[in-house]
Amino acid sequence: MAPAATADLALPTPKILPEPSNTLSNAPKSDWRADLRDNGFAVIKGAIPRERALGYQQKARQWLKSFGNDKLDFENPDTWVSKNLPVQSTINTFSAYAVAHEKFMWDARLEPGVIDAFARIWGTDELIVSFDSLNITFPNRKDVARKGSWEHVDQSPLRRGMHCVQGIINLSTAGPEDGGLVVYPGSHKYLEEYLSTKTDPSTWESKDLFWFRPEQLAWFQEEKGIQPHKVCADIGDLIVWDSRTIHYGAEQTEASNTIRTVIYAAYSPYKLASPETLKRKKEVFHNYGGTTHWPHDNIVIRKRGAILPDGTPDPRDRETPLELPEMTDRLLKLAGVKPY
Repeated sequence: MAPAATADLALPTPKILPEPSNTLSNAPKSDWRADLRDNGFAVIKGAIPRERALGYQQKARQWLKSFGNDKLDFENPDTWVSKNLPVQSTINTFSAYAVAHEKFMWDARLEPGVIDAFARIWGTDELIVSFDSLNITFPNRKDVARKGSWEHVDQSPLRRGMHCVQGIINLSTAGPEDGGLVVYPGSHKYLEEYLSTKTDPSTWESKDLFWFRPEQLAWFQEEKGIQPHKVCADIGDLIVWDSRTIHYGAEQTEASNTIRTVIYAAYSPYKLASPETLKRKKEVFHNYGGTTHWPHDNIVIRKRGAILPDGTPDPRDRETPLELPEMTDRLLKLAGVKPY
């Protein structure tokens, strides 16, 4: 008997993960949660009092200067070059050197206004947080080329609905010309339609990341009328966005002299994390490691520390934070180390 034609073979149906419950559907128009629901992002004004936010900014700068190079001068753009900085990723973030567990990073994550915002999103204060990175982006650097846009979503096509809400704790001004988050407002509402009609389900991956090429973005722009929008925020504001919202981090324009300083932090309900995820999260925590933007999934145990451009380990790398946080009951629960 001849084998069946390829066209007649049914592809396996991808396993779609349903949306966890949240509080957005009933949020009134006057509530910032309605912005998150309708536009895919929101700005919570004054989540951290300005003076405390400026204090975290200074701590971040002290951390950056703690690697033994006195040539770095925040007032002198000529010193804003790679040789005066620890190793950054390709998107201007610091994720090695145990920075995710520096005291100032945890103090910012523990801010009541930040935690309360995510508690209002998810309808619970039993939350866990990502061990995410620090971003310090110097404007108009002379030694690196501008990176342009890199539109993406941080959610797998195998998930439906809102599974993750990301956050930026603003420690610097994010004006129209300053570096910061760029979103495609409302794109989260059409992502499933796009994936279902314009992509091949057999190519979908479980990794919570999907990059968009220019011709793919054109569908959202031309068919849905969605254009990129620079999110503006002040020092101490919290920016939140649905991981299905198309976004990227923009660098400063030539008109800006603001040193962008932000902490990435995302919170999810503790109950969403599996026992295996919590086990891995605990291991990362005790090794002072970092994670992805996701608090309750995608826990990657990274084996490599800071790597210099020549491929060798950075001798300045650290296995422990410069300043350890106080291991309070609240911190350990947010870390996923201690159960609620």
